[in-house]
Amino acid sequence: MFRFWPAAILFLIVIDLFVGGWWWYSKKDRRYDSLIINASRRYQMDPALIKAVIWKESGFNSTARGRAGEIGLMQIRSLAAQEWAESERIRFFVDASLIDPSTNTLAGSWYLGKLLKRYRHTDNPIPYALADYNAGRSHVIRWKTGAAETNNLEFIKNISFPSTRQYIRQVQERHRFYKEKVMAMK
Repeated sequence: MFRFWPAAILFLIVIDLFVGGWWWYSKKDRRYDSLIINASRRYQMDPALIKAVIWKESGFNSTARGRAGEIGLMQIRSLAAQEWAESERIRFFVDASLIDPSTNTLAGSWYLGKLLKRYRHTDNPIPYALADYNAGRSHVIRWKTGAAETNNLEFIKNISFPSTRQYIRQVQERHRFYKEKVMAMK
């Protein structure tokens, strides 16, 4: 009888670690939902898409910093942040403000919305906007030639950066995942 106790205790420890890890991750995943909902309403955006971009860009780490100077949850660069601040008539905006999760989510959602509008003439603007968000407009212009001008599947085939194709795929998969849970966010 005593020889089964170590295995039973080990089993309970593993279960406890699994449940605790799942709880911590799900809490981390929902921590910014109210900010995401606020930004989505303000800029008429899909909250599931905003959340998917945050998931991919920073893993919900509001203090994340990128190699090219990206800041915060949505990994906003200075130029995009300045455009947002100007459009919102915010005086004396400084990039350090992007560490604030609310400011970052608003600026990133505005910028993502701007990109979606830029490609609204396509059959699905999301892959174009995500490519622009990830790799920049100059690359998107190069990739959207011929049928890829408006056909998102052809566009994705033309993307010469495997990391950008993977970025689009991962964000779209996570977008679908969050879309199923969007009612829980509202």
